[in-house]
Amino acid sequence: MANMSINLVLYHGSLLPHELVPSQLRLSRTRVLATNRALQVCTERWSCSASSFCCYCFHFKGCSCRWKRLVRSCFTTESVIASDENYGNKQVVSLTPRLYDYILKNVREPKILRQLREETASMRGSQMQVSPEQAQLLAMLVQTLGAERCIEVGVYTGYSSLAIALVLPESGYLAACERDAESLEVAKKYYHLAGVSHKVDVKQGLAAESLEFLIMNGEAGSYDFAFIDADKRMTPKYFELLLQLVRVGGLIVIDNVLWHGKVADPLVNDSKTISIRNFNQQLMEDKRVSISMVPIGDGITICRKNRLIF
Repeated sequence: MANMSINLVLYHGSLLPHELVPSQLRLSRTRVLATNRALQVCTERWSCSASSFCCYCFHFKGCSCRWKRLVRSCFTTESVIASDENYGNKQVVSLTPRLYDYILKNVREPKILRQLREETASMRGSQMQVSPEQAQLLAMLVQTLGAERCIEVGVYTGYSSLAIALVLPESGYLAACERDAESLEVAKKYYHLAGVSHKVDVKQGLAAESLEFLIMNGEAGSYDFAFIDADKRMTPKYFELLLQLVRVGGLIVIDNVLWHGKVADPLVNDSKTISIRNFNQQLMEDKRVSISMVPIGDGITICRKNRLIF
């Protein structure tokens, strides 16, 4: 095992209870020491000089270390393995800056969306905009459903709603709910530039009130697709209202379900994180929908409304 080259992933934040670091682990100017295996620091990479023991987070072939394997490094990419051994040794790729750049280069982003993204990048709150690969997935879900009627809760400057509107048929309809007038002006400008203004019904104001109005207007069960990307503490309320508006077999997609990784950190307990964590757990137990949590962007959960038979 001598002279094995590996990459090292450093996590900024607290470790989970099963990820305790051995007391032998310490940092110095030139090396990291962990249970008799030395990691020599290089400019770009770490070189590992093996002994008869293994470090707590790298589980090489033949190693009898009982520490949970958190990261396996494979030259230019990193992957993670579930700490529960019952999931086997399946490696899941960890998104590095280099790999994410590669993904972005393989996104088919229309020119009008790129222009909107670049304008939004200089605005306050630009981090609220969905990523290009997320928008591409939303558009594909809408196309796969053959959706004609959609709802978006939380528009901001319109990147995701524009991506949806672009793939709707000419007779398609998108109810776009947003309370911020300034960001909506940007969104409406790009709806016009893209030639989709006739498909988008902008509803400025509190989203919950807009959704309740649609229900009272007799539109329950008439929508194919909905996307939630708004106040995280209001997500459960939006979800319940959208369950009434979306048809059986329709989709509701919720953004930010991983919340920058905070949902998995028991030491983070602010109101938004707790709300998202609780909502994720509620979805796990909600038989009204089939779900799939997808680690794209800041994490999305795709929910398909089921037909309940009592």
